[in-house]
Amino acid sequence: MNMELQETDFQKFWRRLQQIGLNAYEARTYMVLLGHSRFKALELAARADVPRQKIYEVLDSLAEKGFARVVQEKTKLFSAIEPELAVPHFIARRREQLEVEIGEQSRAAAVVVEDLNRAYSVGREGRGTLDYLRIVAEPGHTAAQYRKLIGEASAEYLEFSRPPYAVDPLDEQLVKKASERGVSCRILLEGGVDEAHRQRLADYQAAGIEVHRIRSLPMKLALFDGSRGMIALLDPLVTKPAWTAVQFDHPGMAEAMKGLFEDYWRRSEAL
Repeated sequence: MNMELQETDFQKFWRRLQQIGLNAYEARTYMVLLGHSRFKALELAARADVPRQKIYEVLDSLAEKGFARVVQEKTKLFSAIEPELAVPHFIARRREQLEVEIGEQSRAAAVVVEDLNRAYSVGREGRGTLDYLRIVAEPGHTAAQYRKLIGEASAEYLEFSRPPYAVDPLDEQLVKKASERGVSCRILLEGGVDEAHRQRLADYQAAGIEVHRIRSLPMKLALFDGSRGMIALLDPLVTKPAWTAVQFDHPGMAEAMKGLFEDYWRRSEAL
């Protein structure tokens, strides 16, 4: 019975070592090393069920990762590094490596985005019949497009605001930054304002942003400079609320949406 428990523990720790980044051979070899003061490589291969031709590669990898050390150079005996030293050191090194990789990937991504944008712009020179409309269903993409458009706005920004938000206009500073650039900003909120938003609302009004409220709005709407915008409609066919956004770059569409905005704005009340 005791042997069964030991085998169960061995399997449990073997799997956990693999979860943190060791491979199956490395995890088994380290578990065997922990139970003995030192081992010859070929003896260790038999105990850890690792092919003899692979054991030196496995031990070199364990040493490089900080889980094993050579304790006698002449005969090459191997010993385990204590878990309280090996595991945190390994995780710290992995974190550093990942940060370096993410930094390199971010720099490469910036170059790729720039190159693809140039290629995409060239390809859009011969526009199709519906290239001025774009459906955006993923909330993350909707938020990214919104941030891009408001960052490029130069004259006017109008918004119908209602939850749930991909980007909360009273939670981020994007509208305030647009106002500081000289953009005329008006926001029409559906319903009231909770305490969490009240202070931000006061900051916005102090910055010259007009904010009104109305009982109900038909959609989400964001208009930029009278020519571009986004509308988001609630999907009526699903039980969980989900929004589908349409991005447009069309003066006629923008003019119609501004007429709708002005109609609701006249019926709203200032906060």
